[in-house]
Amino acid sequence: MPFAQLVIGSPGSGKSTYCDGMHQFMSAIGRNCSVVNLDPANDHTSYPCALDIRDLVALETIMAEEELGPNGGVLYALEELEHNLEWLQNGLDGLGENYVLFDCPGQVELFTHHTSLRNIFFRIQKMGYRLVALHLTDSYCLTLPSLYISTLLLSLRSMLQMDLPHLNVLTKIDKIASYGPLPFELEFYTEVQDLPDIVPHLLEESPMMRHPKFEGLNNAVIDLVEDFGLVGFETLAVEDKKSMMTLLHSIDRAGGYAFGGAEGANDTVWQVAVRDGMRTMNVRDVQERWIDRKEEFDEMERKQLDEEAKAQETPTLTDDAGEEVVDSDLEEMRGHIPDSGVKVVRRP
Repeated sequence: MPFAQLVIGSPGSGKSTYCDGMHQFMSAIGRNCSVVNLDPANDHTSYPCALDIRDLVALETIMAEEELGPNGGVLYALEELEHNLEWLQNGLDGLGENYVLFDCPGQVELFTHHTSLRNIFFRIQKMGYRLVALHLTDSYCLTLPSLYISTLLLSLRSMLQMDLPHLNVLTKIDKIASYGPLPFELEFYTEVQDLPDIVPHLLEESPMMRHPKFEGLNNAVIDLVEDFGLVGFETLAVEDKKSMMTLLHSIDRAGGYAFGGAEGANDTVWQVAVRDGMRTMNVRDVQERWIDRKEEFDEMERKQLDEEAKAQETPTLTDDAGEEVVDSDLEEMRGHIPDSGVKVVRRP
């Protein structure tokens, strides 16, 4: 049974960067992974693209022939894909049991009220895929109470629309310290509890919010989110392997991922760690790493990288005749150790 992630989110939330990083990460831990681009506006992918919607429909052609703008063109392209799902199905059949990442467009109407993307996902599910929707949001939204409330509403609406196992993710969490101090600890935002506590900060943000007519609206929005009790957030720093491991572990639990026959034999310690959820980070660890002691941890990691680089510069062993001595056990061990780092190529 194949598994897949449906990566959705607003423009600039880091969807393509995430797909690139997660593809590298899964390859490093020995999990076969393919990326499918469903964004017709994404003409320069930084990841190897197994399937590309642009091979079916080109956004530029749609805009020219149908006299549509960019947003309308994307909606038209997804409707076209919905009516030509045999193309997608044939392409997915060629991927076998590979784990699939679907890089989706950023137009929010596609995952809040437009039905094409939802129908496509349900058809993929009928093909036997176990799906997890991953809604990415830039962590900058935490800096303003109004942005955070808007993010809660968008996340809730997308969860109800997609009607699938769903995780909301605050991306670029490694940048959060540069935005200035937050009025609450990170746990307040990720657990989405005690929301009435944010109202005073919402009133301070804008004089307009102090008008009596907004008081009832603010309270109604807060009650709506709390009554559903669905919204919560994971965090992600895509270039940090512990952060990636923690998120992948949560995704695996949400989707019921089971390791197949190709995974489990001759595993490295790193692969076993991912399976067992070892060394994962909770929200307090994230608070300490990226907010409270960011500079200290950055310096520690720099020193660790320097030490690893020096360790790799060990002299070559030679025998009495001056010939290089190869330690077969060491070479075999090195052959099983993957490069677990994620190298992100950002589009200009």
